[in-house]
Amino acid sequence: MDMDAAGEVKARLNIEDVVSGYVQLKRAGRNFKGLSPWTNEKTPSFIVSPEKQIWHDFSSGKGGDVFSFIMEMEGLDFAGALAHLARQAGVDLDQYKTGPKTANTKLKTRATEALELAVKFYQTQLSANQPALKYLIRQRSLTKKTILQWRLGYSPSSGTALTNFLTKRGFSTDEMKRAGLVTMRASGARDMFRGRIMIPLADQAGSVVGFTARLLADEPGAPKYINTPQTILYDKSRQVYGLDLAKASIRKDGYVVVVEGNMDVIGCHQAGFPNVVASAGTAMTEHHLKILKRFTGDTRLCFDADSAGIAATERIIPLAQKTDVSLKIITITGAKDPDELVSKDAGAWQRAVEAAVYAPDWLIKLYAAELDLSTADGKRAFTDALLNVIRALTDPVEREHYLKKIAELTDTSLEAVQAKFTKSPVAQPLFKKPKGLETEIDVVASEYQRMQDHFLAITFAQPKLRWLLKNIKAEYFTDDTRQKVLGFLQDNPDFTKDAKTAAKLRDISDYVKIITLQFEELYKDLPFSDLEEQSNNLAHRLISRYITLQKQKLAAQMRETSDDKKMKQLIKKVDTLNQLMNQEG
Repeated sequence: MDMDAAGEVKARLNIEDVVSGYVQLKRAGRNFKGLSPWTNEKTPSFIVSPEKQIWHDFSSGKGGDVFSFIMEMEGLDFAGALAHLARQAGVDLDQYKTGPKTANTKLKTRATEALELAVKFYQTQLSANQPALKYLIRQRSLTKKTILQWRLGYSPSSGTALTNFLTKRGFSTDEMKRAGLVTMRASGARDMFRGRIMIPLADQAGSVVGFTARLLADEPGAPKYINTPQTILYDKSRQVYGLDLAKASIRKDGYVVVVEGNMDVIGCHQAGFPNVVASAGTAMTEHHLKILKRFTGDTRLCFDADSAGIAATERIIPLAQKTDVSLKIITITGAKDPDELVSKDAGAWQRAVEAAVYAPDWLIKLYAAELDLSTADGKRAFTDALLNVIRALTDPVEREHYLKKIAELTDTSLEAVQAKFTKSPVAQPLFKKPKGLETEIDVVASEYQRMQDHFLAITFAQPKLRWLLKNIKAEYFTDDTRQKVLGFLQDNPDFTKDAKTAAKLRDISDYVKIITLQFEELYKDLPFSDLEEQSNNLAHRLISRYITLQKQKLAAQMRETSDDKKMKQLIKKVDTLNQLMNQEG
């Protein structure tokens, strides 16, 4: 189903129209250019080719078709991107399914329509309710612009106002219940939310899936906040509040701040900090972290500084490794929550975010404050708690750093701490290394891949330069796609643009279009002598970088092994790389 549907979606959409919804594009000859949405560049290096229906970002090395663009920008998988673009193209995906149209799809559509009408109904009610408006504008210090942006509303306390409204619009009580808008009583259907400030909850695409409702006037025994129950659209364990409005800033800033409450999110956005989101209170799950990781690996957590907030933070820390996230903890002072701090002193909030502490350091500080480290019991409890955390770190230098820190804080010898550390069972890694190191590694890997792409772009377009491929091996390239292009050119050294031969590359046609676009943008107008010099230089740099990276890997393996036989094998591999380096030199 997916490929037929994908073809129909592609046929109906122009890639430049889709991309221009995210990147400001200007015509540049046959193509369009714009500023990269992933880097803070000043010179446009983001290219869209209407002819080839592909895009390529020279600054980050990313590229592909309209689906890969939406996957990158919206943090979606292929199925999500297909559904997103199908809506834009007016394609009904149900018609491509092999079986009959699912009743579930129709039910979801009706629930979405009911929720959208409910949002508008609650907005109208808010505009006519002075106490509710006064609460938002005076007590919560929200502007009218913010109230409209977040589509805030008010649910009347009568108990049937929304039910009557939706009934007149043709919705059954079953459909309202399925959307989480009514409850069934002996007397009939009653509004789920009554006398409350209504905060719509949207999915990543901005479609409303439910509500958080805040009691306007305190009632004995009534909870201050209630959420939509689990429905066919709303799943508390996957709902990230504000992500639809925060995702662009998260990509640009390179990190996300997760707070506890919806009002914290709204307050931060209003104050000019749009990369802030919230999970459902402190109930953050592995799913939440996975969703956020589609946009960034740097997550900064700021829950309330009460016992529940601290306990929740401790619970979330072990989930970070499962999702390969670098988790940092934000500590605020002088306010009970982010909303209060950002309204009092936006600068203090920004400084707190920038001073976020890597999770192991935060835990050490927390336990050191809770336990009496001058007593034997305190030292034992402190080391018991922390050694499990330190054991989970993968870098030996990082481990040693924390072992020394624990020894220093407990006034114990490093040998004693190491002995206890070695004695305990080995645990699975909990923490990813801090962002700085990861970024450095990512930059090197990205540069290496760009080098491969540029070399293949020239040799694919210029048959006279394919003599350079003689000493190039598949292992110099980082993935199957690039290796396949290399193998194709080595097997077909005289290839120009023969359709029959090129059909062998059909399954990687988007990558071929990207390197063709690279050649057209960067190398097409160069004299042949300059092109030869550049490609020759790229070939040498490619081999040199491969050797350097391989030697780094071998050196790490040599540090880890104590097996003489394995050590000799590793040394032999290093010697082979040195010989290759000498040939290059």
